[in-house]
Amino acid sequence: MLFNHLIIVKTLSILALSLIILSSCNSNKDQKEQQELFPVTAAIKIDTSSYTEYVSEIHALQNVEIRARVKGYLEKFHIDEGMYVKEGQLLFTINNKEYIEELSKAKAMYKSATAQVSAAELEVKNVLQLADKKIVSSTEVEVAKNKLESQKANLEEALAHQAHAKLKLENTEIRAPFNGIINRIPHKIGSLIDEGTLLTSISENDEIYAYFDVSEKEYLNYARNIKNDSVESKVVTLILADGHEHNYKGKIETIEGEIDESTGNIAFRARFKNPDKIIKHGASGKIRLKKKYDQAIVIPQKSTFEIQDKLYVYVVNNNNTLSVRNIESKHRLPHLFIVSKGLNEGEKIIYEGIQNVKNGMTLRPDFISMKTIIKQLGKK
Repeated sequence: MLFNHLIIVKTLSILALSLIILSSCNSNKDQKEQQELFPVTAAIKIDTSSYTEYVSEIHALQNVEIRARVKGYLEKFHIDEGMYVKEGQLLFTINNKEYIEELSKAKAMYKSATAQVSAAELEVKNVLQLADKKIVSSTEVEVAKNKLESQKANLEEALAHQAHAKLKLENTEIRAPFNGIINRIPHKIGSLIDEGTLLTSISENDEIYAYFDVSEKEYLNYARNIKNDSVESKVVTLILADGHEHNYKGKIETIEGEIDESTGNIAFRARFKNPDKIIKHGASGKIRLKKKYDQAIVIPQKSTFEIQDKLYVYVVNNNNTLSVRNIESKHRLPHLFIVSKGLNEGEKIIYEGIQNVKNGMTLRPDFISMKTIIKQLGKK
């Protein structure tokens, strides 16, 4: 009986030990199963570039108002709205009858003044001869000379009046100051026009200017880039109101000399070719300016999440344990963020499935390189 009892006890002990070992194995197995497999990647540094868009105001290379310089009735239009004209081409005619008469009168006055000067010169000559013979006094000589100077002054006045009358007559014909397109004509034939009345405006659209404002921070970044690549950094693209790119690239020509204190911006001006004259003065659009980033730390956008406008990632430590970390982004690229603060090159983060993890969780990493991810994202 004792022997049998010992056998039963030993059997029970072996069974209990087996159960403990099996339980331990199952526990380890369950724990391992709890460490789920998640895609993980590591931040890398790359040289990249992106584009920033700015609202722009578009102006013709030249856009001026055509105004009447004399008063009168509009007699004839030689052009129409939207018409392309060349420099010196006749645009409008103002009735010129009174100006023709005024010029004729001015010419007559000039002839009279010329004759009076000739008479005064002859008188001076005679007085000088008489003075040499002691027939007249020196006072009479001075009087004759003063009269001559007075008549010469009258002649100059008559000449100026004639030139002014001629100019007014010429101004009854309004001509194009340069090649361009005629804009709206607000008046009709027969309208009484005062001096300074707006007749139309003319725009030279063979080339156009695009003005856009850049923040001080972005201006400084541009200024640094232009030192390394002065040609490429000046090249810009114009996006038209319909979302299409203008067929010709532009070039930044000038930057204003001071920053606007009220806005903190500084104005840029770019020039674009416009041979088809599609873009008109006063049009709207956007300037697309290229930005370069050297050795920028990048991560996938899908690796991040936001809480109260702050950006976070799950960082994977050496023990494959997760920790939440706040990061800052300086720019958004297609599918990527450029990280400016909070993450270093080589640090591992959760790539996908961030909605299924939590802070302090341990996982099994399935590493995917950023180069592979960038290549995959580029194909989308």
